[in-house]
Amino acid sequence: MSRLHVSVFQCIALSCCLLLSACAGGAPRFTPADQRPAPAQDRPWPENHVLILAYHDIEDTDPDQRFLAVRTDLFAAQMEWLRTHGYHAVSVDQILAAHAGGTPLPEKAVLLTFDDGYHSFYSRAFPILKAMNWPSVWAPVGKWLDTPASEPVLFGAVQVPRERFATWDEVSRVAASGLVEIGSHTDDLHHGILANPQGNMEPAAATHRYDPVTQTYESSTAYRRRIETDAREITRKIEKAAGKAPRVWIWPYGAATGEAMALIQKHGYRIGLTLDDGLADAGRPLSMPRLLINGSPDMAAFARSVLAFESRGIQRVAQVDLDYVYDPDPGQTDRNLDALVQRIADLEISTVYLQAFADPGGDGLAREVYFPNRWLPVRADLFNRTVWQLRTRAHVEVYAWMPVLSFDFPGDMARVRRWNPDDAAAPSQPDPGQYRRLSPFDPRAREALIGLYEDMARSAPIDGILFHDDAILSDYEDASAPALAAYRAAGLPDSIPALRGDPDTWQRWTRFKSRTLIELTGQLAAHVRAIRGTHVKTARNLYAEPILNPASEAWFAQNLDDYLAAYDWTVPMAMPLMEQVPASRADAWLDRLVETIRQRPGALEHTVFELQARDWNLPGKPPVDSRILAGWMQRLQRAGARHFGYYPDDFALDRPVLETIRPAISTAWYPHR
Repeated sequence: MSRLHVSVFQCIALSCCLLLSACAGGAPRFTPADQRPAPAQDRPWPENHVLILAYHDIEDTDPDQRFLAVRTDLFAAQMEWLRTHGYHAVSVDQILAAHAGGTPLPEKAVLLTFDDGYHSFYSRAFPILKAMNWPSVWAPVGKWLDTPASEPVLFGAVQVPRERFATWDEVSRVAASGLVEIGSHTDDLHHGILANPQGNMEPAAATHRYDPVTQTYESSTAYRRRIETDAREITRKIEKAAGKAPRVWIWPYGAATGEAMALIQKHGYRIGLTLDDGLADAGRPLSMPRLLINGSPDMAAFARSVLAFESRGIQRVAQVDLDYVYDPDPGQTDRNLDALVQRIADLEISTVYLQAFADPGGDGLAREVYFPNRWLPVRADLFNRTVWQLRTRAHVEVYAWMPVLSFDFPGDMARVRRWNPDDAAAPSQPDPGQYRRLSPFDPRAREALIGLYEDMARSAPIDGILFHDDAILSDYEDASAPALAAYRAAGLPDSIPALRGDPDTWQRWTRFKSRTLIELTGQLAAHVRAIRGTHVKTARNLYAEPILNPASEAWFAQNLDDYLAAYDWTVPMAMPLMEQVPASRADAWLDRLVETIRQRPGALEHTVFELQARDWNLPGKPPVDSRILAGWMQRLQRAGARHFGYYPDDFALDRPVLETIRPAISTAWYPHR
């Protein structure tokens, strides 16, 4: 939501006394047990899905966590736990057969994988699995196994005794058993490379290298050549040792890109494994998530991890302005970033929606961005560093928060224009009370938008995209020349008065605009995924009015059912004060919003309710009392909502107050842990 244009219907400021009474309201709606989301372990196992476990080293005593080692007796107990609890170990052949429409995978299918190529797989894990007749995947790093017997293995910056790693001869013997699939863990990409001017080292397979001398980034051509060379080398080595070409590629650190996925597919790889969350779908074999087993967990911890991994997870979100982090002084920027990361870590939430564009004036028009690109000035090359710090230090997923249409691109690209019903003869103009938007019907604007989103995708290892609330068209928009031509091509009238002339035509026009915006965001997401990876999720802001009053689609070109079908997450702006709801009725309004969405089967599982942490209607835009915000969160949960968040987070001023908000939003508090 723009800090200026926070509501289409912003008319009257609310008084402070109403704000302070926001906790008042009727009793919350009681949600019967059969209407609440069932715990993951009580739901049917999804068809053709598989739990994939990622193991590394196995040691008899004192498991060394530099190698993510698991104690041998605990590993054996974990395998027995899986068997006695109804899990069925499956092979790569079974997964590929299910993908091709053959025999479906059994319920509670599990695939066991072992990374890096440690000798302990050959000497400890394999004998246990062989006794159980359980298949597995063993994926060595080519360079590490190439190390001569008399030399240490360079494991990152550490020299490791050669005997910790297997030999190619042992790989051949294991492959000959027929029970183990030999996969690739790359030839020499299991390390970090410089990823940004601030000095972060990020996974070599998923990063465009930054050159501090030239202050430039590796080109896409050079990046693809580097990945392809590595794939060719490790494929040759495994084929020689195993007697057949490898089919499984395991990404170091679980980090992949869409470009790299396409390249390994050219080399015959049919399964790609990451370290993302959730069950793997045989229908998407090139991007299959895994559960990392580290810390040598005891049986209780192992069972909790497995059961938690099978659920979709709870989305708890803070939406963050990168404008608050940036400072002309790089030292102050670093201090601000440290404060943000610490706060997010302390909140113990799941997700951050992070601003990738600059909007210091708060008018909703992106004139600069925070990543290298070909289209707009770069305010600071800060997006990659912030994404990396949040993911690795605060352990959250990061979605790139981007406008859809409100960019100040150079040139004469068409802008959304509004026909003035009070002066029909006047030429149409951009609406001064709304976002200054590019016309979604202008091919030149689309080309620029696609290019900017592609550059954003190359810049940082994002987990998703949040499409901003600027993707709206009112009932008098769009009257630009490309829009009128698009209406004509679709068999509609090419003037706004004619489009509004009768209810049927008006409805067709409204649906055409809604679908156009959906199609545009889908196109942008497809280009992002082609570069960053198919794991990238989509979320889009939705105003509350089209949910509560479906006829208002005509005023917004937004439709709840469209959103639920098109995006991984629908993000309604559950902001009662912004929508002029008296504070005394805010609770009831939230209940109604949840109940309306609940009427669509399964919709609550794909909906993140975004609350307001600031009252934009009042002078100075003061923060909403943290106790009130926490109360709204608790209200949403009592009404049956599981996923929610807030905007904005002001980490510098502790707004909302962390100690007040954390018990209501954190996934680390009862009943989640």
